[in-house]
Amino acid sequence: MAIQLQRARGLEIVGILRSGPVHWNLTPPALYEAAIRRGEGLLAADGPIACNTGQHTGRSPNDKFFVREPESEKHIHWGDVNRPIDAARFDALHRDLVSYVQDKELFVLDAWAGADPEHRLPVRIVTEFAWHNLFVRNMFIPETDSAKRAEHVPQFTVIAVPSFRSDPARHGSRSDCFIFVSFAKQLVLIGGTSYAGEMKKSIFTILNYLLPLKGVLPMHCSANVGRDGDTALFFGLSGTGKTTLSSDPERRLLGDDEHGWTDRGVFNFEGGCYAKTIKLSKDAEPQIYATTRRFGTVLENVVIDPETRQLDLDDASLTENTRASYPLDYIDNAILTGVAGHPKNVVMLTADAYGVMPPIARLTPDRAMYHFLSGYTARVAGTEKGLTGAKAVFSTCFGAPFLPLNPNVYARMLGEKIARHQARVWLVNTGWTGGPYGVGSRMRIAHTRAMINAALAGQLDRVSYRVDPIFNIEVPTTCPGVPGAVLDPRSTWSNAQAYDEQAKQLAAMFVDNFKRFEADVDAAVKAAGPRV
Repeated sequence: MAIQLQRARGLEIVGILRSGPVHWNLTPPALYEAAIRRGEGLLAADGPIACNTGQHTGRSPNDKFFVREPESEKHIHWGDVNRPIDAARFDALHRDLVSYVQDKELFVLDAWAGADPEHRLPVRIVTEFAWHNLFVRNMFIPETDSAKRAEHVPQFTVIAVPSFRSDPARHGSRSDCFIFVSFAKQLVLIGGTSYAGEMKKSIFTILNYLLPLKGVLPMHCSANVGRDGDTALFFGLSGTGKTTLSSDPERRLLGDDEHGWTDRGVFNFEGGCYAKTIKLSKDAEPQIYATTRRFGTVLENVVIDPETRQLDLDDASLTENTRASYPLDYIDNAILTGVAGHPKNVVMLTADAYGVMPPIARLTPDRAMYHFLSGYTARVAGTEKGLTGAKAVFSTCFGAPFLPLNPNVYARMLGEKIARHQARVWLVNTGWTGGPYGVGSRMRIAHTRAMINAALAGQLDRVSYRVDPIFNIEVPTTCPGVPGAVLDPRSTWSNAQAYDEQAKQLAAMFVDNFKRFEADVDAAVKAAGPRV
């Protein structure tokens, strides 16, 4: 009973007036017991819990809607990413959802989003599934002090009920899956999907709305800190190596996905990591691999033998997007305070499946703005339903689905902070070399690490550079620990003419994509792109 009283206000503030048993702020062992009792997952051989998400094995960005409200609608950048829904539809969905959960067992977590006390957001997450509550306990910063928990008043509440499906005709949703956000009611409603990442990204989206209005830059990036206290940021979309490259035994991990940049430095939004596990290598990624063998880790769509309970991290039969959610302290050298100084280096990661972009390049401020707004990577077969080859993806600011404001707001803030703190900026290609996907090979992690280590250590400040004639970026001619041929992608192709044709095609995609930004950027930023 004491646990039940350790809260400032109950669920009545979000309209849940009656339900089945409500479990508040359970510990991981208790959530394990509940999840297994309810048949939500399997206990794996070495301690993690393995859960499947069913139909939805990734986010459903086309099912996210923002309520049109007087205060927020003037700030939201409406369009394909930020779709509007009227308040009456949201209210109808809200009423139906809270009615649906009246007799259901629920799990509640009171936590914080953001490690910086000045900018952290008090949140409450209400979940239908026990394993979802363990997931958000890993991903956010739970309030573990019972006295403080009694005073915890959430500024935003997320209600996630996967078994409830929306009715497009009644609720205005696109399908029976929904992620509805109301800034006026400080409420997020999620249903029709069991993919846990929707809860994490909904809070990230909210911070991406609130923080710029306070002068804080929210970023879809990982971060780590060297022995000399130098902070590095790693921007990149899923599959580019953001989590892998920031989990470096020689540097301390600040966080693997979401950060804010204030006038004092950088802070982690989260209390845990959410790493891709498909084909995870013990040798190449030892720290992340070790978390898949620990109690408290939530494995999402990872194949498990029902008898031996052994994991098969190479099996993509459920999805390529297999994941592990684990607390930050599972990484031995993590910075548990979640705060660090201003970045000295900013790394923008891309996984170029066309095999034509240089493995590392130095970016001027104008080129940095160009590539930040472009947010390029490529998807390959197996990562997207129906995709058989490679597909270029341009996700503004390396996080377009989570940006409620105009992308130029974030780009200008990044440019100002880079200039003020004189951060060096690098573009790193972790994709293919020697040819496109299906012909060439993936860049070796050892080579990528060597290039990044050289950049962060200042070794690349003392080498000569050439300007790539097509991509218009400065490429080092030498790098410690990396064969010279690797630095010149054209020389890795057996057919130089084929390389030129492929590179020009990708350059044209960059130019075409950037047309939507040309009216809002300086001429120098527009001129910083590839040359067609």
